[in-house]
Amino acid sequence: MRRIAALLLAAAALAAPAAAGARAKVQVMVVGKSAVLAGPERVALKPRTAPVSGKRCSIGRATPLSVLAGTGVSFRLRDYGACSLRARDAGSLYVSKIGSDRESGSDGWVYKVGRRPGSAGAADPAGSFGTGRLLRDGQRVLWFWCVKDPADACQRTLETTSARSVAPGAPLAVTVRGYDEAGKGVVVAGAVVRLGAVTAVTGPDGVATLTAPAAGRYRLQAEKPGMVLSFPVRVTVG
Repeated sequence: MRRIAALLLAAAALAAPAAAGARAKVQVMVVGKSAVLAGPERVALKPRTAPVSGKRCSIGRATPLSVLAGTGVSFRLRDYGACSLRARDAGSLYVSKIGSDRESGSDGWVYKVGRRPGSAGAADPAGSFGTGRLLRDGQRVLWFWCVKDPADACQRTLETTSARSVAPGAPLAVTVRGYDEAGKGVVVAGAVVRLGAVTAVTGPDGVATLTAPAAGRYRLQAEKPGMVLSFPVRVTVG
């Protein structure tokens, strides 16, 4: 009996991480040339497949390409390797088109995990940065249309910082920063910040001050031409 109990406990211990992994989700947003194509939404980390050159290829569960597939937006892949029904063969898949936005010259689709652009393929089994570390629960994945500048760098991606709760009619200071391809941020002047229907523009210090609307929960987001709009965050007014 003791042996059976020990085996049951061992099986439960092995099943617990798998169950936790099955529940893991990341925040995903897909921003095209002129519109948000998908998200922001929470997408489960799980194995998926995608069509590539007339065949189906497996994609590892905790990769940016898998969560892109999980949004349901249409996309097209090019294979520079030999993808198969084994996810470990998907490292050379390249996203050439999402929605109606197709790669053009040096411009095309890239992804960021948090503030950093991936340095590996979007389905690389070694992870987004080639370190073996895969996506984890609660992370943010941003797919966006990259417009290269003369230095061959993509435009900055915006992020807001503010209190998450405020009283109705009270001021809410919001700082907007733009992050480059090294994950380094600078304050951004001239960004439009929205909290529900209330708007304000950031000054030279990157700060905009909004007057909180009536009680409720609102999306806070920033945008500026030539940069990628921020992931929205929830602010509670009450």
